Amino acid sequence: MYIAAENQVYPVIWQDDHVVLIDQNQLPHRYTVVTIHRCEDMVTAINTLIVRGAPAIGVAAAYGMYLGAEEILTEDRTTFLNELEKVAEKLRQTRPSKANLAWAIDRMLKTVRQTASSVSHLKKVLLETAQTLHAEDIQTCRAIGDNGLTILPTEPTQLTIFTHCNHGALATAGYGTSLGVVRSAWREGRLARIYVGETRPRLQGSRLTAWECVQEGIPVTVVTDSMAAHCMQQGLIHAVLVGADRIAANGDTATKIGAYSLALVAKAHKVPFLVAAPLSTVDFSLTDGGQIPIEQHPPSEIYQIGETITSPAEAEFYNPAFDITPADLITAIITEHGAIKPGELHQLEARKVV
Repeated sequence: MYIAAENQVYPVIWQDDHVVLIDQNQLPHRYTVVTIHRCEDMVTAINTLIVRGAPAIGVAAAYGMYLGAEEILTEDRTTFLNELEKVAEKLRQTRPSKANLAWAIDRMLKTVRQTASSVSHLKKVLLETAQTLHAEDIQTCRAIGDNGLTILPTEPTQLTIFTHCNHGALATAGYGTSLGVVRSAWREGRLARIYVGETRPRLQGSRLTAWECVQEGIPVTVVTDSMAAHCMQQGLIHAVLVGADRIAANGDTATKIGAYSLALVAKAHKVPFLVAAPLSTVDFSLTDGGQIPIEQHPPSEIYQIGETITSPAEAEFYNPAFDITPADLITAIITEHGAIKPGELHQLEARKVV
């Protein structure tokens, strides 16, 4: 929820016996919340992008695991764990490209498997674990934000940063990854302005990132995605910051479609291209980006904006949700453990909590 006193956005809140989510499909026109009481409701919320962003989805899925566990009516531990596996698989299939989703589910399962106790106590452990993941994500994002300050250009003293999609508080438990770096830079007086690519086709940049910046008084300029190269050519941009949905062991990064072209343009103009993501986003089981699955989203995202049809029905549409930015185009990956070159990610593998 948006907490005015803290001037901060929290898109996932545990309240009494249910989850409260900001409905991100309604922003920026309306601020509304959705209450989630059942695992099936959480599956729907993730599938329909009420909650979105890899870390936020991971936290939401963790609570979904607990809600699903509450619906399992047995006192037999073995039966309970078997049914919980089915709950996990249902959640896992919602957004399979999101590394944080699988990571959070696996951590929930591992914790409960390692706990020898009654079923009622296992359910309590699941809720406590979800709440721990939730708190850790906020702390992680703040660490990412502060670590990003070490890799941002030192000149000029007032930076202009270009961002793509929304990897802010709305995409996490709070504060954000790439937008967390922006927040930290703004706090330290190192940010002049943020340029936000609108991020077609779902407009997460113009709808969500711009909304977050307006809430906090961060100067923001929205541009169309096709203007990014021009902005860099004109010397308006000092760094490009993006988040990530999954990162392979070699540093190849899957993030919102359009990031790859931004990285190419940034390299051509000698502008640092920075990825900000928690270590949980790194999938060390994948050797390179070619092994990362690319989700295909509905064609209607392209040919329809609200009630307006923008293309003839006879046309064909191609709508991949992500693209892969090769590691050699990435200046650094900013995690809660510091900013590191993509080729050196293996040094952090032992620190990943599984």
